Amino acid sequence: MIPLRPHRPRPWHAQRPTWREARPALIDQALKQALARPSGNWYVLGASREIVPGRPFGRRIGGLEIVAWRDRAGRLRAGPGACPHLGAPLWRARVVDGAVVCHWHGLALDGSPCAGWEPYPTHDDGVLAWVRLDELGGEPPLERPVIPARPHPARSIDAVFTGVGVCEPEDVIANRLDPWHGGWYHPYSFTDLTVVGAPPEEELTVDVSFKVAGCAVVPVRARFTAPEPRTVVMQIIEGEGRTSVVETHATPLGSDSRGRPRTAVIEAVIATSPRPGFALARKASPLVRPLMRRAAARLWRDDLAYAERRWLLRTSGRFPG
Repeated sequence: MIPLRPHRPRPWHAQRPTWREARPALIDQALKQALARPSGNWYVLGASREIVPGRPFGRRIGGLEIVAWRDRAGRLRAGPGACPHLGAPLWRARVVDGAVVCHWHGLALDGSPCAGWEPYPTHDDGVLAWVRLDELGGEPPLERPVIPARPHPARSIDAVFTGVGVCEPEDVIANRLDPWHGGWYHPYSFTDLTVVGAPPEEELTVDVSFKVAGCAVVPVRARFTAPEPRTVVMQIIEGEGRTSVVETHATPLGSDSRGRPRTAVIEAVIATSPRPGFALARKASPLVRPLMRRAAARLWRDDLAYAERRWLLRTSGRFPG
């Protein structure tokens, strides 16, 4: 049984204000520290299971067209999304025998250099697919992306949500480095939120209760870290689901038709539990994953509005602090 606790409902406005603790300077300092960490030029493309054998996957990153696919061995491949012959969009091509075959004139790309077309380094961690874009990132490259510790795949369920907002990656990261907004901005999901440790003296640590059903909640302690400039990780360190993680990755897509930046939020929820009932949940993972994605989508409906508002104020010179 999950350790549910009863929670007495109270009016939204009666909860303890957190605005004094959520100091703009503190959040800005945590953001600057995150942005200063190396990424090795790695960017999240999407969920690993989105890139399936036999079908190309397309995404823009930093304005660059990217195509990704699986070769005959199931390995992740990626490269520029325009055919080197006449520029056809390769995300609309076909994958035949592990090669991308252009639908305009039949040029086949198997992941080897061809006529100026050069593949990109890739990494598939089993949950997320990554691509390394050295020219875009401009940092010394790393052999692998910076991936935080995760629960063992055989004892966990993962689900990946993707949403897009008009903002920059730093606005998404700043949102995640502000846990103080949880109980006020997401009262349908969180209650009794207290930040028990904050930089610079301590790690960003939160006690919070997740609402489950009716008046029942599940209390946990969670730690927030930023292992690289476009990622924030929330890990449960005490309570139900200990070692479960929520990885929020911010991938810059480029500008829209109005010149505004667009950013993809690619969030991986990797849940685990030692309880016997969790084994049944794992067996039903195809049914559980959509529910996990739906919960993430509800939160990010609001949090993308937060990030978009932050970008608007920041770039117009009206951002406080």
